[in-house]
Amino acid sequence: MNILELKNIFRSELGNIFPKNEIDSFFYMLSDTYLHLKKVDIALNPNLTIAPSKEKEFNSALDKLKKEEPIQYILGETEFYGLPFYIDKNVLIPRPETEELVKWIIDEVKSQKSKVKSYSENNLKILDIGTGSGCIAISLAKHLPNAKIWALDVSDKALDIAKKNATLNNAEIHFLTQNILTTKQLPEIMDIIVSNPPYVRELEKYEINNNVLKHEPHLALFVEDENALIFYDKIADLAKENLNNKGQLYFEINQYLAKETTALLKNKGFKNIELRKDIFGNSRMLKAEI
Repeated sequence: MNILELKNIFRSELGNIFPKNEIDSFFYMLSDTYLHLKKVDIALNPNLTIAPSKEKEFNSALDKLKKEEPIQYILGETEFYGLPFYIDKNVLIPRPETEELVKWIIDEVKSQKSKVKSYSENNLKILDIGTGSGCIAISLAKHLPNAKIWALDVSDKALDIAKKNATLNNAEIHFLTQNILTTKQLPEIMDIIVSNPPYVRELEKYEINNNVLKHEPHLALFVEDENALIFYDKIADLAKENLNNKGQLYFEINQYLAKETTALLKNKGFKNIELRKDIFGNSRMLKAEI
């Protein structure tokens, strides 16, 4: 079988599930990983013969795509903030919106407009709560190399992935296995606490695509409708007790609960609360100060 024939099989088999451009994108990503061929290579060599062993890999990936398994899980890797990350079903797939949260923190520190300590990254202490793949903590470590960074998660399996990613990116992270809902004290007084906790309500499941709903870890996604801000409430309390004077708290939030999350922080005495929209125009990020 040649590569053009294989590409046409993907289009035929997946045509009722995904748009054509998305199918082609999947195929090119798989070709890059399995054959080390770029899109232009395929265009220039449409009759290139695929070895049976490689054809088997493509067919396995095709079967998984039919079940709407995310391409990132199939490949076992993704990119976040320009860095490579291993991922599997034990961690959420990093989103572009979260990159914006990371950029906000880095820009605040580097611009020296931050009121944290000496207005620089020197000796800065940062905690990422619910780290998952480690994408936030590791990206911060790479761009704020003088900061001391902790990453906390309740899942040992998620932390195994995060540790692999720290090694992959040569980032020094202090990992903690803790349930944030029962945590009473943090390892040190922090300058910045950041979290992208579970925030999707059960009632919002109808909005979630099958590739997410069927395959990504629900523990990292969903909260009960009746207590949707449970993680924000707990983390805010910890931040009040474990942030330095003028320390900052950053959240990724549920766009539908922006007012409620802002009010929660205001009622707890946080100051200079700032709400930002993401690239899609949704209220997605909050910053607050002690």
